[in-house]
Amino acid sequence: PMMAEEGGPDELGLMKPSSILIGLLQPLYQRAQVADYARRGVTTFAMELVLRISRAQSMDALSSQSNVAGYKAVVDAAASFGRMLPMMMTAAGTIPAAKVVVFGAGVAGLQAIATAKRLGALVSAFDVRPAVKEQVESLGATFIEVKSEETASAETKAGYAREMSEVYQRRQREVIHETMKKQDIAITTALIPGKPAPKLITAESVRAMKPGSVIVDLAADAGGNCELTEPGKVTVQHGVTIIGYTNYATRVPTDCSILYARNLYNFVAPMVDKASKALKIDFNDEVIRGALLTRDGQIVNPALVPAKEA
Repeated sequence: PMMAEEGGPDELGLMKPSSILIGLLQPLYQRAQVADYARRGVTTFAMELVLRISRAQSMDALSSQSNVAGYKAVVDAAASFGRMLPMMMTAAGTIPAAKVVVFGAGVAGLQAIATAKRLGALVSAFDVRPAVKEQVESLGATFIEVKSEETASAETKAGYAREMSEVYQRRQREVIHETMKKQDIAITTALIPGKPAPKLITAESVRAMKPGSVIVDLAADAGGNCELTEPGKVTVQHGVTIIGYTNYATRVPTDCSILYARNLYNFVAPMVDKASKALKIDFNDEVIRGALLTRDGQIVNPALVPAKEA
C-alpha cells in the first residue's frame, strides 16, 4: 500500500471495477481484503500463488524475495554478533568459528546456509522434511532431524512443510532446546502457508543460549518462530539479540526491487498479444489460473473459496 497502512484497504477505493491488480497480496492472511477485491469487481492475481513449475520459475516472486531475505539475515546477524564468524589462527591465539543454525531449508534457509558457510561459520540446519537433507549437506551444513514416521508425509505437493502433530512438536522442541545451547546465531525461516508460524524456539531455549547470541526471525511477519520475537523490532532478551524485522527482503531495497520487477514482467508479458499489443489473458493457462484470486465479482481461487463462503 502507498496511501494507507500495510494490510489496510489502501488504493482499492480508487480502482475501477474491471481493473486488474497483480502483486504480493498475502491472500492466505488477508482474506477479508480478498473479499473486498471481489466486491469491488477487481480482477486480482497473487504472486505468492504462482505455481512452482519449471515454466513459471522466472515469475516466482516468493523465491526471489526469499533469496534476498536469507542472505540479509546472515549479514545482519553477523553485524549484531560480537565476534567474527570464521575460525582464525593468529600469533595471539586461535579464535573458534561461530556456530550458526538455520531452521527451515526452503529458499531463504538454503541461502542463509550458503551465506553463513561463505563467511566461515560452522553451520547446521533443521527441517521437518527429510527430502531436503541432501541439499543441506551439499552446502556443507550438518542436518539435524527428529526421527519420526511423520516426516515421510511432512512435505506438501507444492513443496512446503506441513503442520506436524503435537507429539512430534514436543520432541522437536526438546531437540531444538539442546541444539540452541551450543549455538551463537540462529536464523529461522519456517512458515506454514495460511497459518501462524510454528513456534520452534521457546523462551526457555532463548534463556539457555550463550549471552551475546543472535536470533534473526524471518517468520516475524507470521508471528515468528521464536516465542520472544516482537515483529518489526530488535530486542535483547536474556542477553540474546532477537531481530524481528518484517518484510525482510526490503532491507536490500535495490536488488529485491529489481528481482520483483522481473518477476512481474515475466508474469504479465505472456498476457500481451504480440501482434496487437493488447491485453489478452488466457484464463485456461495453469500459471494464470493458479495465481488468479478474484474475477467477475467472485473469489475463484480454490484456496480462498472458504473465505467467500464465510
